[in-house]
Amino acid sequence: MKSLWSDAEAEALVAHYAARGVGREVALCLYGSRLLGGDKRLVLHGGGNTSVKTVLPDLFGESAEVLCIKGSGRDLAALEPEGLPAVRLAPLRALRRRESLDDAEMVRLSRAALLDPGAPNISVEALLHAFLPHRFIDHTHSVAVLSLADQPDGAALCAEVIGRRVAVVPYVRPGLPLAKAAAEAFETGPDVEGLVLVKHGIVTFAEDAAEAYRRMIGLVTLAEERITRTRKSVFAVRALPSGIASVAESAPVLRGLCAIPDPATPGLYTRFVLDFRGGKAVRQFVDGADLERYGRAGVATPDHTIRTKNTPLIVPPPERGRLDAFAAEARAAVERYAADYRAYFARHNAASAVPKRELDPMPRVIIVPGLGLFGVGRSANDAAIAADIAESWVETVTGAEAIGRFESLSETELFAMEYWSLEQAKLGRAEEKPLAGQVALVTGGAGTIGFATATAMRAAGAETVLADLDGAAAEQAAARLDGPALGLACDVTDPASVRAAFDRATEHFGGVDIVVSNAGAALQGRIGEVEDAVLRKSFELNFFAHQSVAQNALRILTAQKTGGCLLFNVSKQAVSPGPNFGPYGLPKAATLALMRQYALEYGSAGIRANAVNADGIRGGLLTPEMIAARAASYGMTEAQYMGRNLLGHEVTAADVAQAFLSLALARSTTGAFLTVDGGNIAAAPR
Repeated sequence: MKSLWSDAEAEALVAHYAARGVGREVALCLYGSRLLGGDKRLVLHGGGNTSVKTVLPDLFGESAEVLCIKGSGRDLAALEPEGLPAVRLAPLRALRRRESLDDAEMVRLSRAALLDPGAPNISVEALLHAFLPHRFIDHTHSVAVLSLADQPDGAALCAEVIGRRVAVVPYVRPGLPLAKAAAEAFETGPDVEGLVLVKHGIVTFAEDAAEAYRRMIGLVTLAEERITRTRKSVFAVRALPSGIASVAESAPVLRGLCAIPDPATPGLYTRFVLDFRGGKAVRQFVDGADLERYGRAGVATPDHTIRTKNTPLIVPPPERGRLDAFAAEARAAVERYAADYRAYFARHNAASAVPKRELDPMPRVIIVPGLGLFGVGRSANDAAIAADIAESWVETVTGAEAIGRFESLSETELFAMEYWSLEQAKLGRAEEKPLAGQVALVTGGAGTIGFATATAMRAAGAETVLADLDGAAAEQAAARLDGPALGLACDVTDPASVRAAFDRATEHFGGVDIVVSNAGAALQGRIGEVEDAVLRKSFELNFFAHQSVAQNALRILTAQKTGGCLLFNVSKQAVSPGPNFGPYGLPKAATLALMRQYALEYGSAGIRANAVNADGIRGGLLTPEMIAARAASYGMTEAQYMGRNLLGHEVTAADVAQAFLSLALARSTTGAFLTVDGGNIAAAPR
């Protein structure tokens, strides 16, 4: 590794935060934290912790010696001053005299010592930082160090490689036991630069922030050099089928198998999102002949269990052209995984002093030989975190196997970490939104109605794909949404383009659940005089494109086997045609019939089909020029014209979006036609 510390950058950050009243030492701790957090070889997603001991005024203006330590679950790469809550040092140090300290009491005592009662909970490693005397302390989960430490003889190997520069601490559960062990290890060798925590990570310390950081880089580099110098060939390749099914074909099968049906509510599932990784290092790992051994050996560091569980799900390679066989074999693998997880929980919960509440038994990492691995999560963000950690785990295990044999913690220790309340608290789970775990694809997603619909779906918790003829506009629209959305180019009149868009969405999120077939255009002409080319073009866009979208949706929904929802944007022209709009109204009437046919033929698979009849939407089919001309022809203002309905107010794209959302949530409604026009009796179905 190379040190990225820049005195100029550090001083610039000190000056920046000085203007906000943040002291120099805290600012330097933030700078070092961000450098560590920005390197995935050191920490990932809320892992690791840093601290600085300093003096700050309390709420009454009195000076207090404090430990400013990373808040629990905070991301080092983006740490801000509020992410380093200050806690009085003396009360923490006094806890070293305790023989034991339960979780609830540790949280209560640490919160009582906070300078600011409203500050976030401090890191679970706070006592380790408090018991060590140094001003600046850094703790990471270095991949290279863990490759050494995660061995049957990890302690001896770390001592051999890093030598007298560190003290080696055998594995002890984080909290008071680890803090005391770490302090005792330092005190037996007070000249050391850091501590290696076997099967856990590495700690460095100094009186200077730059020195603590540079020591981390230097010690990790020693571990990297050892692995490189004595590296042997790692994984012998297993035999694979001659052809492997694509990610787009395999992901929906796995995603559907991991969905958890609600026993009390037919058609309701707890769904997961997938995040695929298939780089060279991952492929070498997943294609190894000995995968069953090292792939099930456990996590690289116990901190990862809350994100990935202790072991991944390993499924057979998906052979091209034999997806039915793959689905059957993968189903058996998922069922075994869930049964094993429940048995694991029952074994250890029975021996637990405090009974635990069982987590869901589904994997958070899926290994697919011949393809790669998937991170699994209730959101795209959670799936990406699991995939990131899985890639880091692959690197750690690969390094360990290159110089010896990877060994994780015992199942008992892993259970203790997975169900440790202070670890689970890092996840900070908020109440889930109604479409959590679902993926919604909207065509015409960059348009007024399409974007409003995507916004509504995203606000309800769905991961969102915006497909549009203008791919750049779709990407820009996706970037405006709150959260990770995907913008795609898609010509809905080109079946190959539609298929490619659905494949891309499936590769990105693992599948789709809700499809809003929204793209369209109002071609006009007097029906007895319109050219065939205009009518055919309108049917291609306003009917056949809907069929192409629906067919591709069915391709994925039927692979997932968890139901789904098809939503079509039809028009009042479908039931109340207007003059000169035949080229638009005729295919829309056919699309209304198409929706009902899908409802009829696929309801038994739990797939719902519904439509929205919207009319008079500004920015939809009504351009500003059309609105001005029509208002003038009626002798109205634009506002009067747009409010010419029974309710007397303008109907917006957001109103249409809410109609689509309500149909997406209506689990017992199919074949329905919902009107959104403010009230127009002529267009009401009858």
